[in-house]
Amino acid sequence: MPETGRIHVIQGQFEVSRGEPECCMTTVLGSCISVCIFDPQAQAGGMNHFLLAAGRTGGHASASYGVNAMELLINGVLKLGADRRRLRAHVFGGAKMVAGLKNVGALNAAFAAEFLRAEGMRIMTHSVGGDQARRINFWPSVGLAREQFIAQQVIEAAPAARPTGDVELF
Repeated sequence: MPETGRIHVIQGQFEVSRGEPECCMTTVLGSCISVCIFDPQAQAGGMNHFLLAAGRTGGHASASYGVNAMELLINGVLKLGADRRRLRAHVFGGAKMVAGLKNVGALNAAFAAEFLRAEGMRIMTHSVGGDQARRINFWPSVGLAREQFIAQQVIEAAPAARPTGDVELF
């Protein structure tokens, strides 16, 4: 795949494409989620990358939040001629990256699965959880997705709480 056909999707973004076989969307995920949707007949699809399941809504709603990221992605693919009834999805990410903290990845993964079920979209691949980051490559015109786990385990321990009441000067 030539580098010119590669689109990097970072946190809070989404990208869509139609009928471009050389187009490959890619992202790297930890606790974040990426949903890749496609319509095989229209050869249209796209990828998002969101940080948290819930957050702000309204005029300045961010694509870093699940519901906004999903709506933007679906609407973007529909504008390219996709039919909602033919949309298929792949869901990736949701790792637990920091031990001792709330498992945000699991909450993100549950949100994505429930959202897609509520929208009546068929989930083709659902690879979530674990404790390793992953790289996702997605070819939207054919709906092909490839997941590669990043070899190094990146889970970190949460910093220990400092005693309160003391003042540290530096």
